[in-house]
Amino acid sequence: MKIILLSAVVALVLGYAAFFVLSSEQRPAYEAFSTSSVRVGEPSHNLVGPDWSGENQVPSS
Repeated sequence: MKIILLSAVVALVLGYAAFFVLSSEQRPAYEAFSTSSVRVGEPSHNLVGPDWSGENQVPSS
C-alpha cells in the first residue's frame, strides 16, 4: 500500500513540476515564429475591420 501512495505522490509532484516548466517556456505562435523582416502586430488587430461586433449579419436584400 505504501508504494501505491508513494507513486501517486510522485506522479502529482512530477505533473506539477512539468506544468510550471512547460508553461514558462510557451510563447504564442506569432511571437515564436517571427523573424526580423516580418511585420506582424498583435493577433486579431484589424482582421475584419474596425466596426465588426463579432456577430454574423445576414445581408438584407
